Amino acid sequence: MSRVGKKPITVPNNVQLNFTDGILTVKGPKGTQVVPIADGISFNNENGTLTFQRANDDKKVRALHGLSRALTFNAIEGVSNGFQRNLTIEGVGFKAEMRGQKLLLTLGFSHPILVIPPSGVEFATPTPTSVQVKGISKHDVGEVAAKIRSIRPPEPYKGKGVRYEGEYIRRKAGKSAGK
Repeated sequence: MSRVGKKPITVPNNVQLNFTDGILTVKGPKGTQVVPIADGISFNNENGTLTFQRANDDKKVRALHGLSRALTFNAIEGVSNGFQRNLTIEGVGFKAEMRGQKLLLTLGFSHPILVIPPSGVEFATPTPTSVQVKGISKHDVGEVAAKIRSIRPPEPYKGKGVRYEGEYIRRKAGKSAGK
């Protein structure tokens, strides 16, 4: 049995669940998310506790058991608390600033880079060298944060670039001088 799939989910009081035609709609104070529930997977909502069961032990159904539970858990967490990824910018002259809802990055290129957030994702810059990516979808927040990091990933010699908060960058020694 799937270890993830058999874990129960505690549904907060301010979150409403609605299931129709294989689609679970999760509505909470921060917004609404839609989660597709695969065929062969059923769930039971009793007293604010959500549990998932599978119809049989086919390989495909076993794989989707834990996935359906994880996607539902992330949707419930997103509409009640939201998700956030923090990025740190390191380098001389490297900075980030807000231009309305858009993010303007100065990362050592000949031009600044303007990042437009997709719907459901917003940016914040508490300091010029840190960026917060917030939203209700864990997937969207992670994907946008990864795209920002990929503009100038941290390099191993001086560590300059955009990194996740708390990410460890393995450093390399520079060229050795002479013999």
